[in-house]
Amino acid sequence: MHETPLTALVLSGGGARAAYQVGVLRALARIRREALGPAARMRNPFGIICGTSAGAINAAALACHADRFEAAVEVIAKVWQNFSADQVYRADSLGVIRSGAQWLTTLSMGWAIARWRRAPPRSLLDNAPLAELLQRLVPIERLAKMLDQGHLQALAVTASSYTSGEHHTFYDAAQPIEPWQRSQRVASPGRLTLSHLLASSAIPFVFPATPLQAGGQPGWFGDGSMRQTAPLSPAVHLGAQRLFIIGAGRTGDEAEAARRVVPANGYPSLAQIAGHAMASIFLDALAVDIERMRRINRTLALLPDSALADTPLRPLEALVISPTQRLDDIAARHLGALPTPVRALLRGLGVGGQGTQARGAALASYLLFEAPYTRELMALGEADTQARRDEVLRFFAWDTVAQGRRRERPTTLDICLP
Repeated sequence: MHETPLTALVLSGGGARAAYQVGVLRALARIRREALGPAARMRNPFGIICGTSAGAINAAALACHADRFEAAVEVIAKVWQNFSADQVYRADSLGVIRSGAQWLTTLSMGWAIARWRRAPPRSLLDNAPLAELLQRLVPIERLAKMLDQGHLQALAVTASSYTSGEHHTFYDAAQPIEPWQRSQRVASPGRLTLSHLLASSAIPFVFPATPLQAGGQPGWFGDGSMRQTAPLSPAVHLGAQRLFIIGAGRTGDEAEAARRVVPANGYPSLAQIAGHAMASIFLDALAVDIERMRRINRTLALLPDSALADTPLRPLEALVISPTQRLDDIAARHLGALPTPVRALLRGLGVGGQGTQARGAALASYLLFEAPYTRELMALGEADTQARRDEVLRFFAWDTVAQGRRRERPTTLDICLP
């Protein structure tokens, strides 16, 4: 069973940056075990799990093993610890030539080849290997059992429709939940599949779109971070009473980060522009929505009880864990870990150099599915969460439970008394 009050885990997008989430979850499991004891290994602390893009893959893997939370975290961690790019996309020379090289050629010489090429390349990289990884990592057939047995209340993943232009939340729940609809945002209940995960994680331009059915209509879908104006909305609509949010970028200094993207004396490369666009897609919406939630909480705190009774809004308790270091800078140290064909492809977009002289590291930070990089992000996630251990304990009220366990534990003196 999951813990109460009903807590939602919200995992944002970010490609390879999602390794940070796994580090946070690892530290969270350790803090919980230390506070509650070994019995906590099995119970799932999150009744609702919501994920976007690469976060949707982590979310689904957790949800499908909701009856053994800590073991599920370790399974996911093992994958991210030993990642290589060829588990996510074709990183060999032939694969890169078939997708990326042809895609760039189409951009530059499309007028000359449009007459004879019937099926132009669809993306910069071919993510066919990711489908095979998902089959091993996410036993989606177990999701219905987790919902039926009460280990989970709902799982939601998001994707963006290239066909309709709308942002879709696909969700499966233990009990019927009325779908919601807002401006450019639609909720679709039903059984989730691995195709939903492929669609949610299809980074625009980088990975190909995925065909899905939505509302009984077929369409092409891409990364769920696109047009996601309210990343926290699915968790709220599904009934969450508090939110544990893991970001994939620093939520407090995006303006400072943006000033460091391109030197003032040089025109931005395609890679630098793409990195800036990626930050807008993956990072900005979450930061804005968190600020909106906090503003609403402050406003509600000022209202008298009579006014609160007349509004459907309610305050939400939330804890946000996000990187304390710039992930672009970490990626810059690991550009050499990328496979040679991929480095050559990205070099054509302006990615190159090492350390402080690296160019286009922001774009590379989303594609660096290589163990040296993902392990460093996981270690950062663990360290950041451990540094906020007291906040975590208070948020989940595990400190209160731990104190109760200590009071109940008999002391040596108690045992000796008649």
